Amino acid sequence: SDVNTRSYLPSIRRPINVIMDNRAFEGSGIFISPKSVLQRTGSVGLSLVVWTASGFLALLGSLSYAELGTVIRKSGGEYSYIKEALGDIPAFLFAWTSVIVVRTSSMGIICLTFGEYMATFFPYCGSPIIPIKLVAALAIVSLGVINSYSTTLAGRTQVVFTFVKLIALIIIVIGGIVKLIQGNVSQFENSFEGTTTSPSNIALAFYNALWAYDGWNNLNYVTEELKDPAKNLPRANVLGVMITTVIYLLVNISYLTAMTSLELLNSPAVAVTWGDRVLGAAAVLMPLSVLFSTFGAANGTLFGGGRVVYVAAREGHLPEMLSYVQCKYYTPFPSIIFTIVISLIMIIPGDISSLVDFFSFSAWLFYGVTVSCLIIFRFTKKDVERPIKVPIVIPILFVLIAIYLVIGPIIESPQIELLYAFLFIIGGLLFYFPFVYFKLKIKGFEWLTTSVQLLCEVVPSPYEPES
Repeated sequence: SDVNTRSYLPSIRRPINVIMDNRAFEGSGIFISPKSVLQRTGSVGLSLVVWTASGFLALLGSLSYAELGTVIRKSGGEYSYIKEALGDIPAFLFAWTSVIVVRTSSMGIICLTFGEYMATFFPYCGSPIIPIKLVAALAIVSLGVINSYSTTLAGRTQVVFTFVKLIALIIIVIGGIVKLIQGNVSQFENSFEGTTTSPSNIALAFYNALWAYDGWNNLNYVTEELKDPAKNLPRANVLGVMITTVIYLLVNISYLTAMTSLELLNSPAVAVTWGDRVLGAAAVLMPLSVLFSTFGAANGTLFGGGRVVYVAAREGHLPEMLSYVQCKYYTPFPSIIFTIVISLIMIIPGDISSLVDFFSFSAWLFYGVTVSCLIIFRFTKKDVERPIKVPIVIPILFVLIAIYLVIGPIIESPQIELLYAFLFIIGGLLFYFPFVYFKLKIKGFEWLTTSVQLLCEVVPSPYEPES
């Protein structure tokens, strides 16, 4: 068994660098978030400030994560850092939240976006909620099939679809520059008129903008697979965030050169409306590009999500069978199926806006906790070699902003999605103490594990990272 699993394990690890190196650009949020950011900020001026500030915050995070990745050189990202600094319980709660909430709601958001842009090809009366959710569910299942069948196919899918997204963004940026040269600047006059003063609305605006930037931390999930992480990790993180910030700002400006802020808010699909106004007969390229982009983004989310599941299962914080791999196709079949099922459940009651809030509250709570670990390591790991050492003010500022992003939305009008997210996180303790701490065995679970192994032809992976 060990010989067989070792022989195919490299097949699983080989595409990871290809996928993760492109993660900074794979998000679909730039095609869906501009509407929500503008709505919650109340003005064009503040919306552009939020987009720029979100890029700056992602840059602070990527710099902090770069140091973390060279201090704790293990795969698993936040899970490994939190476990080392704060112990088992916070690490388990992160793994629990990531597996149950963050990755699955992310899949739901991206695939619902896919469904919304697919709906633009078909005329409907009103808002076609059911067809959109059916298309989203079909996309989730299709991605499950691709990732279960071949990691190489998943990697190639990612590269192709990321390339298509970059082409779409370049088209939008160039179109916006042309529009600016033609004098379409009316939306930038008195651009701060109507600006909100609500700290809750501003925090929620950041949620939507930061959703588009999400992925700045994903290279830290595969630190062990990177060549020369001390050099390449900060370079890839920082350069990727800076380029993404500039492109996203230019894309938002481009949208506003082709439509008024009111038209943008009323648009069911912002990129489609932009294409209709700017590209004319070639407008069909925009929804097609967004479909490719969102499908690729969901593919990367599903592929990368297995990293936390794998590491946490290996540490005994999740059922061991979630770390098993399929012996015929060499894929992490159980963790993929688990993620697919939870993602399908997420899209049934949720819409894009509620899922973004649900995702962002959970994600930024643990981003703040993770960067606070860097501050702790400055005292507990003083003698560890640090090829990268950021000024201490950077992680402190990041943690303070993360605290605002967690508390801000509940200051004035708490939303039920945030309560659900909090209950999901705390609910992890109901599983931790009996099943992880006290190692309570459920009658019949070993039989279930054996049955899953036989039915799905999955076996334990022997890979153990270096300490």
